[in-house]
Amino acid sequence: MAKAFFLIDCNNFYVSCERVFDPALEGRPVIVMSNNDGCVIARSNEVKEIGVRMGAPVFECRGTIKKHRISVFSSNYTLYADMSRRVMDTLERFSPEVEVYSIDEAFLLIDGSAYNGLTEYGRLIKNTVKRWTGVPVSVGIGSTKTLAKAAAQYAKKHNEHNGVFDISGHRQQDEYMDEIEVGDVWGVGRRHAKMLNENGISTALQLRDAPDEWVRKRMSVAGLHTVWELRGTPCVSLEQAPPPKKCIISSRSFGVPAETLADLKEAVAVHASRAAEKMRSQRSIASCISVFIKTNKFSDDPQYSNSATSRLSVPSSHTPELISHVHNGLERIYRAGYRYKKAGVMLTDIVPEGEVQLNLLAPCNSYNRNRALMRAVDGINARWGSAALRYAAAGVKQRWQMRRSKLSNRYTTQWSELPVARASFPAL
Repeated sequence: MAKAFFLIDCNNFYVSCERVFDPALEGRPVIVMSNNDGCVIARSNEVKEIGVRMGAPVFECRGTIKKHRISVFSSNYTLYADMSRRVMDTLERFSPEVEVYSIDEAFLLIDGSAYNGLTEYGRLIKNTVKRWTGVPVSVGIGSTKTLAKAAAQYAKKHNEHNGVFDISGHRQQDEYMDEIEVGDVWGVGRRHAKMLNENGISTALQLRDAPDEWVRKRMSVAGLHTVWELRGTPCVSLEQAPPPKKCIISSRSFGVPAETLADLKEAVAVHASRAAEKMRSQRSIASCISVFIKTNKFSDDPQYSNSATSRLSVPSSHTPELISHVHNGLERIYRAGYRYKKAGVMLTDIVPEGEVQLNLLAPCNSYNRNRALMRAVDGINARWGSAALRYAAAGVKQRWQMRRSKLSNRYTTQWSELPVARASFPAL
């Protein structure tokens, strides 16, 4: 039997993470909000049945939240990232070939001849992840990544399969594919979905059976590869080592508007630090750094936005140098009298650190010294927490930080926030 692709998809991942540490939430409606508690970004099945849509502004849902007693949480990214790591570590026990596709999804490539039935192996994976991490998952199985993705979506919507579905090995594959809307096919974007619907193609089955030349003309080679994948011909390989990013952005909206240059300097220093840390994690350096600021376009306040770009004489990942550049850029574009809603930093012209082009006028020993210093800082923060060592330019109070009024504890990464089991005993 040929190898098969497994897609492991965590069910309502953010909500599931909250439920792991508060079992009383099981069976109750739960939503998780976006940055600054603005919009709904995760919903339990109970909330979906109530009719709260994804991305709905929370202030519009207050009546529904109160009426149905919906539990509401701010995004706890520290908790979600650590729970994701635990899920992915568990999956690596089932296959040496794993591609972490997103925070809540991963592809596995499984040798079909090594196990007594792919569906049974999928159930073993599902049950093990649930038992070891507490996170429920759906498992889609197919001869290609696109079919595995479709199978996982089908497994989520049809409870009779108990969260595991092998679409390639099923006799009624055509019937199942005819139930999948073409817009839900992995690789079909919104624009292509609209075009396909206008041409009478509304399901995955109809797309699979479309003529190759027509698909290539309307959807390019990438679209044709999607069709071939629906037919069972692998065109998208497993990426166990994703390519390094060529552009890194760190940006976030403020919890309260920032009006002073000092507050903005703190914010962009934080973003520069985060972007530099991400870049060093892939062993890269950047030649160009940009800083941008903008007001809230949805308010009645005066509007302003601008950006500034600096080119480094020598490519670098040295955080103090990058902070100096963004501060200089910020001073050029800052205008007093505005209430700024968002700021960010972008690194571009990124290349591997081994390909640095030195400058004849730059000190010859500074590059290696700076790289050693940054590795020491990253190592300390990796062991003791991201804020163990931080730059003074990032400030202390950070009044501009995003609003998270319903934040749960960081149960798995913060000693002071560990869950506590309390037992009550009858009085003697």
